[in-house]
Amino acid sequence: MHEAELIGLAVVAGAAMLMGVLFSRIRQPVVVGYIVAGVVLGPSVLRVIANREDVGLIAEMGVLMLLFLIGMELSLRNFRRIWRLSLTVMALQLAFGLGLAWLIGGLTGWRVELTLIVGFGLSLSSTAVAIKILDDIGQLRTEVGRTAVGVLIAQDLAVVPMLIIVSGMGEADAGTLDIVVPVVIAVVVLIGIVFLLSRRKRDHLPFAHWFSDHPDLAAMTGLALCFVGAAISGLIGLSPAYGAFVAGLVVGNTTERAKMISAVQPIQSVLLMVFFLSVGLLLDLGFIIDNWVIVLALLLGITLTKTIANIGILRMLGEPWPRAWLAGTVLGQVGEFSFVLVAAGLAAGVIDSYGGNLMTSVIVLSLASSSLVLFTARRMSEVRWRRVRTFEDAITAVYGKGARKLVAGPSRAAQDAVRVTRTAGEISRGEMDRLMKRVRPKRDGEDGPDDRPGD
Repeated sequence: MHEAELIGLAVVAGAAMLMGVLFSRIRQPVVVGYIVAGVVLGPSVLRVIANREDVGLIAEMGVLMLLFLIGMELSLRNFRRIWRLSLTVMALQLAFGLGLAWLIGGLTGWRVELTLIVGFGLSLSSTAVAIKILDDIGQLRTEVGRTAVGVLIAQDLAVVPMLIIVSGMGEADAGTLDIVVPVVIAVVVLIGIVFLLSRRKRDHLPFAHWFSDHPDLAAMTGLALCFVGAAISGLIGLSPAYGAFVAGLVVGNTTERAKMISAVQPIQSVLLMVFFLSVGLLLDLGFIIDNWVIVLALLLGITLTKTIANIGILRMLGEPWPRAWLAGTVLGQVGEFSFVLVAAGLAAGVIDSYGGNLMTSVIVLSLASSSLVLFTARRMSEVRWRRVRTFEDAITAVYGKGARKLVAGPSRAAQDAVRVTRTAGEISRGEMDRLMKRVRPKRDGEDGPDDRPGD
């Protein structure tokens, strides 16, 4: 008997469940709870799991199942209606992410491989978080929701070529053609599959009557299709993730789609829990404490610039201002697939421990701060945008008058200071004193000449 291993497994499962429930209760993504469980159980705290390799294989299976399930859930017919806008936004997001990563990498001395992976990661948003936000604010079935979901589908389709590129960079004797050719083949095949599946009616899976009415057999069939697709893809020189994703697309466009999703989801949830637990094992609390300045600076800079870029891209492509603002904000966080890219980069040896810790820290904090994004999106969905004319009006409408004072206060104080400086040589000392009373903070209950109705 392996009592110690069984006890350890029970502790891991219990800790993951407790953290998942806790984070769900405080309206945080459940995956962040799994990551925190990995941090607590890992080398940084309790050392229950001393090595990520102990759960590495199951974590990789979780990634394959995630891609398989996302492939099944994609609605290619709905995507076809807005594919031009979605692919254009995704391409511009990718260009922005690579450009921002190149700028940061140039200032910090990153390697080209790390810069490329960071750029890929910045271009992706969290499908789970974004859809939850849209559903919570009642925008999932609106034009805003369709626009955001279309962009998310385009990002999911782009993940597979990204993984192929990252995995190819780890091969010591791989040249440019060795990386480019598989990517081109994968993209062409993927475009062809998407085109064909979106135009044809859904058919039955072969021999579906053997397993479709039996939950256990349906679950095992889903697992088999996922891993067979991954194995075939790996044998022909492509990424196993690519095969799992394509298998999911094919199954998702059959009449057995709903039954297969229902059967596979519980297994995928368990495997995915292990994957995010393994991400938590990579997160070093000591690293965050020692490098908190650069971690927070990157988090704030990436969140703000990514949100502004999303809004700007959608507005540039003709989306109305309210729709661009709301959809761009919903897509402002870094996605969970960025963890997959980081794991692939570490496995391929193109990311060192510093780069892995830095990216993992920023992604975790980005997902954890999604509650603020949810609050912002909710408030924006209630704004009467016709009354918004300036940036201060937008801040006031979303966050209230207190936020407007924070934004407007420094600028008004600076304007008053400039006015005082310019007129200091032309007024008497008594006039100067009266002017200074205008710019000093008023005490409670004290009125002043700057008081306006409604301020």
